[in-house]
Amino acid sequence: MRALIQRVAHARVEVDGATIGQTGPGLLILVCAMQGDTADDAEKLAAKIHKLRIFRDDAGKMNLALKDTGGGALVVSQFTLAADTRSGNRPGFSTAAPPDVGERLYLHFAHSLRGLGVPVETGQFGAEMAVHLLNDGPVTIWMDTATP
Repeated sequence: MRALIQRVAHARVEVDGATIGQTGPGLLILVCAMQGDTADDAEKLAAKIHKLRIFRDDAGKMNLALKDTGGGALVVSQFTLAADTRSGNRPGFSTAAPPDVGERLYLHFAHSLRGLGVPVETGQFGAEMAVHLLNDGPVTIWMDTATP
């Protein structure tokens, strides 16, 4: 699975002008299931993000994890993280998981993060969404379970 993680002061996602998910201080996590990904990948990614030390401690160093801050997460599906731009000018998305698998793993990821005690809200799989955020730092981290 792939994730683009942004440390945020706040974030929200809207569908048709209505807010369907939001978080205060914490993380905006854009998630994409790839071909061959499993529930185990979703669980490992959630556990890694939960422990990722990207929040400031009292000395101003990135030394705290989401689990330490009590912050929340807004999890939004984004199949475009599977973009292959190696040839031509139009990205290819054939490495993304099929929609039914992608949705199942996206929801499993969010459920796994909730199971670790993180307040989680989500976007709507497959919908046209408007994501609003105030990036904190800015801190943006790319993660891929296929990369060691």
